[in-house]
Amino acid sequence: MFPYLSSSSPLFLLCPLLFFFLLNHSPPAAADPLYPICAKTGNYTRNSTYASNLNLLLTSLDSNTSNSGGFSQSIFGQDPNKIYGEALCRGDTNASVCRSCLDTAIHDAPNLCPHAKGALIWYDYCLLYYSNQRFLTAIDTSNEILMYNTENVTDPSRFHKLVDVLMDRIADWAAYNSTEMFATGEMMNSTNSPSPTIYGLAQCTRDLSRSLCRQCLSSMLNPIDPLFQGRKGARVLGGGCNYRYEIYSFYEGKPTLRLQSPLEAAQPAAPQAPRLITPPGKEGKKKNVTGTVLAIAIPLVAAFLLISIICICFWRRRKPVVRLPLDWTSPEEIASVESLLLDISTLRAATANFSEENKLGEGGFGAVYKGLLPDGREIAVKKLSTSSSQGFGELRNELVLVDKLQHRNLVRLLGVCLEEQEKLLVYEYVPNRSLDTILFDCIKREQLNWGRRYKIIGGIARGLLYLHEESQLKIVHRDLKASNVLLDAELNPKISDFGLARLFGGDQTQATTSRVVGTLFGSSGRKEQFWRNWTHP
Repeated sequence: MFPYLSSSSPLFLLCPLLFFFLLNHSPPAAADPLYPICAKTGNYTRNSTYASNLNLLLTSLDSNTSNSGGFSQSIFGQDPNKIYGEALCRGDTNASVCRSCLDTAIHDAPNLCPHAKGALIWYDYCLLYYSNQRFLTAIDTSNEILMYNTENVTDPSRFHKLVDVLMDRIADWAAYNSTEMFATGEMMNSTNSPSPTIYGLAQCTRDLSRSLCRQCLSSMLNPIDPLFQGRKGARVLGGGCNYRYEIYSFYEGKPTLRLQSPLEAAQPAAPQAPRLITPPGKEGKKKNVTGTVLAIAIPLVAAFLLISIICICFWRRRKPVVRLPLDWTSPEEIASVESLLLDISTLRAATANFSEENKLGEGGFGAVYKGLLPDGREIAVKKLSTSSSQGFGELRNELVLVDKLQHRNLVRLLGVCLEEQEKLLVYEYVPNRSLDTILFDCIKREQLNWGRRYKIIGGIARGLLYLHEESQLKIVHRDLKASNVLLDAELNPKISDFGLARLFGGDQTQATTSRVVGTLFGSSGRKEQFWRNWTHP
């Protein structure tokens, strides 16, 4: 029985507020699924090998996604019971919201798609995908889901012109400027409009290259579906990317982009200048005035042109145009590399002009420096020496490969600089540096107990499995050693240095080369005799 509360009691006054809070602040990730798609690739039976592999996969995705920045992929089992899985959280969610959303998805999946071997389930804050077939691709439009607001705007033509501009800019930022391949934005509409601000969001899965991410979003946005014409809001959910726009703020935090409306109100036509009537006897004075104006205007125009030419020449000498090598002929390679270009002044400022205090180490190809970008991100800059044997061929491999590869056990490339005869590669910064700095240090190696060693070996194996079997390209690293394995703050391994990688075709099992690069067996000195050093200290 509930105790009686008088109207003057403070607890009585707090009850309505508490009820309102509980009603309006339920966990956002616990919402119903937006749309489930059950695959028609077959069914599995309870207690089968496939069911066991599915449980292992879902457990792995649940723990790995929230701990690795909101995206992970996993594969379990062998054919015919092999299962592929992918999980993606919205880029503005924190780890707890991400985990809560995936917990809900994993709990709902068996009920939404009972015994189906594959499912694609969208929620507001996350995506869960699993199947007995390989991962979704950006160009697969068969799984796209269209959703829209049933209410209409008052000025559809103007509204959708603004939406086109806003979403195009957001898509560019998500594809080419965001490491999470996620961006939000807002655009100010007319203050007299019932919808003074338009909000948008775009996101890609991180296994796509930057060019494929933009291609995926472009296929959705150009043109925007006719069903969305006049609607106050809409979204498209796909396996490789998704976007959304509304007339209210629906994402967390500040927007990535803030844009002003490019549409200007039509200006009234200027009144026609009155016709001047020259009095009789004034023709001579009129000709004199015209001559004076021409005498002043011509030298001014000539001086302006001369100054413009001088400024252009000075600017070109000061900031030379970065030209990619002639053998970079693939349009996809060029677009991929150009999206990563950084200017050398930014990197000099980030590394204190490559000072010795910021130097992390030096290898066969040059020195590595720690830096801090203006947006607060810590970076590692590999400065290839002019005498380095790593030419543009290996540099192209490293740029194109790392941009295409997205895995938690591979180092992430953030940018490149090719100005002033320099070759600079910019990577994410890992606090514990390379494995050899701990493995071969008599004191530091004490922290590598068997549990951590097993974790590092497993991470390296997952990275190699991705390179050999699961990536878009078939890749043999050929220079894997302790100094090429980096460790993050939690001692998770990340494989680096793909400049020595060798690409294989999809059906190619052997290859020959006239120029040996690196080592096929990974031995480059007594220190690097691979796993012999993994004995207990």
